[in-house]
Amino acid sequence: MKLPKVRELLEATKALLVGPYTSKFPKKPHVPHPNFRGQPIYNPDKCVGCLACVSVCPVEALDYEDITDPKNPRRVMIHYTDTCIFCGTCEAACIADNEGIKLSNEWNLAFLDRKQSQESIEKELQLCEICGEPVACKDHLKWIAERVGELSYSNPTLYFSRLKELGVIDENILAASRDYNRSDRMKILCARCRRETTLTTK
Repeated sequence: MKLPKVRELLEATKALLVGPYTSKFPKKPHVPHPNFRGQPIYNPDKCVGCLACVSVCPVEALDYEDITDPKNPRRVMIHYTDTCIFCGTCEAACIADNEGIKLSNEWNLAFLDRKQSQESIEKELQLCEICGEPVACKDHLKWIAERVGELSYSNPTLYFSRLKELGVIDENILAASRDYNRSDRMKILCARCRRETTLTTK
């Protein structure tokens, strides 16, 4: 008969005195280690809808959908828990001080219905005032304007977004006509319409 090693005797003695290594789950809730990488969770108050997390996700567990209804334009940010590998790349790439999406300690992610494995938040979307195409989320435009400070006044899209947020100017979602003129440059525009108004205004 092979005698136990000293290490095995020490481990057995420690288990008798201290208790087992395993937790008492499900009798008691399991508390993961503080460094445990669990489900990434969006923070709707911090996320600016910039799509940085979507662009860096290695397994495409993050997605978005732009709803361009003029009455309620919004961007739906979606996280597929069943696809996520909890690598933390989304949190590392978040421009909102890594607070827009963060890894949590949430580990109990078994679902009977796959629809429950999706998490989503909605962000208000800014549409181009000429063509109606998405420009960016309003929170993202605000974030850029705050970062560049007074330099935002060199870009009508940025400073008009800021003025609308302050309630200084009225909403004007669509242009009156497709004939570009000088006044059309002073609107919140997508890159294509900004280029066309710059090239065609007299």
